[in-house]
Amino acid sequence: MNRDEYAAKLKAQIDQWNAEAAKWEAKARQAQAGMQAEFERQLEQFRARRDAAITELKRLQGASTDAWREMTRGADAAVKGMQEALDKARREFNKK
Repeated sequence: MNRDEYAAKLKAQIDQWNAEAAKWEAKARQAQAGMQAEFERQLEQFRARRDAAITELKRLQGASTDAWREMTRGADAAVKGMQEALDKARREFNKK
């Protein structure tokens, strides 16, 4: 996979995460006061991980050909962490 394909894949994943977060934000607004705090905590963790993934994507897009191959490892780790946070948040939101 070349750099442009990899960057497009990461961008699509981030867009998917943003769409899911938008649904959760709507659900959080409708939740009872006690639940809103938990939803907001989960969303904040999601946003932090998403922002880290976006930062990695930007660094990857600006990297030289040799450097981007090394950077994919960091980006893959950021995506994995984000997916884990997303899965945890999804479980919490679906319980409510």
